Amino acid sequence: MNENIGPENGPAAAPEGFRTGFVAIVGRPNVGKSTLLNRLIGQKISIVSRKAQTTRHRVTGILTNDDAQFVFVDTPGFQTKHRNALNRSMNRTVSQVLADVDLVLFVIEAGRFGEDDRKVVEVLPQEGKVVLVINKVDRLADKSQLLPFIARVKDVYPFTEIVPLSAERGTNVEQLLKAVTPLLPEGAPMYGEDEITDRSERFLAAEFLREKLFRLLGDELPYGIAVEIEKFETEGNLRRIHAAVVVDRASHKAIVIGRGGEQLKRIASEARVELEQLFDGKVFLEVWVKVKSGWADDERALKSLGYE
Repeated sequence: MNENIGPENGPAAAPEGFRTGFVAIVGRPNVGKSTLLNRLIGQKISIVSRKAQTTRHRVTGILTNDDAQFVFVDTPGFQTKHRNALNRSMNRTVSQVLADVDLVLFVIEAGRFGEDDRKVVEVLPQEGKVVLVINKVDRLADKSQLLPFIARVKDVYPFTEIVPLSAERGTNVEQLLKAVTPLLPEGAPMYGEDEITDRSERFLAAEFLREKLFRLLGDELPYGIAVEIEKFETEGNLRRIHAAVVVDRASHKAIVIGRGGEQLKRIASEARVELEQLFDGKVFLEVWVKVKSGWADDERALKSLGYE
């Protein structure tokens, strides 16, 4: 079974002058990297919530237009405060991605540039193309502050371009694509025209379920929580998915399940609806909760849960 979201046909030959390249999206937690990725490719593949550290894996989104194929790589927010094995794994992912791409989009929040942002600047490539993306400009109470803010941050690194935008509203996102296109190397596309990600349906199922945990549990959500897909089967247009929500402590299990199991039912139901839209087919989703103490600081447990 081909689990990738995209057609079975491979990439077509590209016209002369066509450009193709890998573009990393990096920044501190909660600057809107995943929202930007989803906006760029026109479909939700990277999960979003207001909680920090929602993105834990490398997520690739593919956009192909008449001029170029962009292979965007959404990365976890660079961690400066937590030092367990999970956070070390997330920072490793950021560093590996930065070493392998053609271009970097460094995302910051309009009106805010703090120590956490400076820590990300420290890991940007010494030689390479980096575009500064100033996100959330729509939230600036005083729009006249944007130009002074740009003047303040433009000297922290030799940015190739600076593009202010709103990923949430889509404002100026097309301008970002126009700025990025000539910065990519010339080359044939690596993926089919309609492919939107190289991540498997199994991976996306785990991510969409984890997003619902983040969104519906809110402040109750324990940090030590993950999703493990134990079985993924396809029967025609039906997908049967058996998933375990992994928590760090027995006391967290009750939080996820909720009174009478209602919380877990709602989480599974909302995840199933979104997965059916993504996969364009019926989904049977069975979810339960299990305790795996200390998993976030256990290298072997992290590997079993798909962390690099």
